[in-house]
Amino acid sequence: MTAAPSSPEVLWQPTPDSIRGTQMAAFAAFVAGRRGLSFGDPVDYDALWRWSVEHLDQFWGDLARWTGVLDVADDQVLPSRGMPGAVWFPGGCVNYAEQVFRAAAGGRPALIAVAEDAGPREVSWAALRGQVGAFAATLRRLGVRPGDRVAGYLPNVPETVVAFLGAASIGAVWSSCAPDFGTRAVLDRFAQIEPTVLVAVDGYRWGGREHDRRDVVAELRAGLPTVRTTVAVPRLFPGEVPEGALAWADAVADEQDPVFEATPFDAPLWIVYSSGTTGLPKGIVHGHGGVVLEQRKSGTLHSDLGPGDRFYWYTSTAWMMWNVVVSSLLSGATAVLHDGAPAHPTVDAQFALAERVRFTHLGTSPGYLAACQKAGVRPGEDHDLSSVRVLSSTGSPLPAASYEWVYDAVGADLQLTSASGGTDVATGFIGSAPLLPVTAGELQRPMLGVAVASWNEEGQPVVGELGELVVTEPMPSMPLHFWNDPDGARYRAAYFEPWPGVWRHGDWLEITERGTCVITGRSDSTLNRGGVRMGTADIYAAVEAFPEVLDCVVLGVELPEGGYWMPLFVQLAAGEELTAELVDRLRTAIRTQASPRHVPDEVIAVPGVPHTRTGKRLEVPLKRLFQGVDPAKAVNTGTVDDASLVEHYIGLARARLSS
Repeated sequence: MTAAPSSPEVLWQPTPDSIRGTQMAAFAAFVAGRRGLSFGDPVDYDALWRWSVEHLDQFWGDLARWTGVLDVADDQVLPSRGMPGAVWFPGGCVNYAEQVFRAAAGGRPALIAVAEDAGPREVSWAALRGQVGAFAATLRRLGVRPGDRVAGYLPNVPETVVAFLGAASIGAVWSSCAPDFGTRAVLDRFAQIEPTVLVAVDGYRWGGREHDRRDVVAELRAGLPTVRTTVAVPRLFPGEVPEGALAWADAVADEQDPVFEATPFDAPLWIVYSSGTTGLPKGIVHGHGGVVLEQRKSGTLHSDLGPGDRFYWYTSTAWMMWNVVVSSLLSGATAVLHDGAPAHPTVDAQFALAERVRFTHLGTSPGYLAACQKAGVRPGEDHDLSSVRVLSSTGSPLPAASYEWVYDAVGADLQLTSASGGTDVATGFIGSAPLLPVTAGELQRPMLGVAVASWNEEGQPVVGELGELVVTEPMPSMPLHFWNDPDGARYRAAYFEPWPGVWRHGDWLEITERGTCVITGRSDSTLNRGGVRMGTADIYAAVEAFPEVLDCVVLGVELPEGGYWMPLFVQLAAGEELTAELVDRLRTAIRTQASPRHVPDEVIAVPGVPHTRTGKRLEVPLKRLFQGVDPAKAVNTGTVDDASLVEHYIGLARARLSS
């Protein structure tokens, strides 16, 4: 790949006064006073980060103390630091739901719900607390005990937050799927964890259309024999309750203060899932204490969240970013919940919501920003975005062109952040800090307490070149374990090979000489031409700049005879054709912006590009199709946003393999 430019354009720069006013600076002052240290004035982020990873016990202990979560001696923070299996805060008790209500911000709303068919609806902290207490009491009355699983088949609405916090308050383990998932995809997840209670919606609205899910809910009830009670949440059919189910209104009728279970630091909080594109999704178990501390760090320090802020991220309940949105409550912020399509009724819908609801933090995807750019919208001119302090993106690398578009078309005064992390740790490894400048195409820095490095094939750290993203020290939000993995073999295989004791995440990372970071894609979908490894992000950045192209995916297919085939599949905009002239322009742009090695062998028009339900391209499963792997083993279509598209690639693969 081509190296990041040595001196990229600085697009945004904090001032010394703005740095001094951040909560990160307040935390640094707390640490400096407590430990006799100095991090500079204004605070030097790199000095603070170095201390945080070189003294993990001090950093996490001081964060726990500063936030009021726990107060323990340094030697009781991390008495065993081996990975996997690090031991954090032994003997400490942290209940996630209790920590949420410790942060309650008086008269400000706890939640603001927006939907396609309704205006913004506010839920006060008092109302949230009363409903959570009522639902927790209902769960106890139903016989739910600490460690039992409560599953939600629900959209991004206040009822989902209430159900989750009610389960967490009594020590039950939460897990959710979005209602656009079909029966098979949901059972692939929930059947593993054997829930005792299912909280399910009757349908949802998307893109102006209603989707009835009553039949799916019936199939789930039949397919989950461990479920003793189904709680029915109305969305499309108010007043209708399936036979034998408990109405949501009855489950939360007796509003009361929650009674919080004293959950150990490492008690399981929720189960989230890997994408499951090539097999059953892995159930990833996170703990109360690790998530609370990690989300206080990322929310309060890195996003500078506090009472009065309104935190929005476009997500569904099937993606880890929903957990992050809810976790903004831990910082006293208002969580904004969006139930509906991301670009309905117009492509700039999220920016219109930002004006209407007065977001301070707007989180979205690179694809959404690219769609707005291609549509020619200028949100900063069309909407009053003066409340937006931070615009964030994650899910895939954000190209430099999108950075430049944001500062031209959205606003020059906001901080644009891009983060890289994962469902695996329920947070980011690399992300933003309000103390640092924003440069085009780069992530600002590794996050506090995260010992990120880029390693070459020999396991040596490298700077200024592509390597594997590794984490060399434990994080408190690393998984407790995988579900149904009693000896930890699947967990170790997922992250701790080929380097035992070192987390290998599966992303290509370049750390520049200036300390900024560039993510170039998944290492398991690496392009490898003539022994030169290349990330896919450089190709996508070049191709996505073309208005004729709506989406694309590039594959690196190793052939049985030792050959290598690298096709680029493009979804064209309506009315466009894949002419020889367009192919030439695409090839030229890739050659110029990336390198000659990045130029594909073929450019092929397709009706669309399949993604996981969290928006990631299906690079590896599609590659396996063209290597002759049985489609049933190569792709789990239940995890795909549009399974019908996969059939097109199956046909292309069969035709190529038979020729």
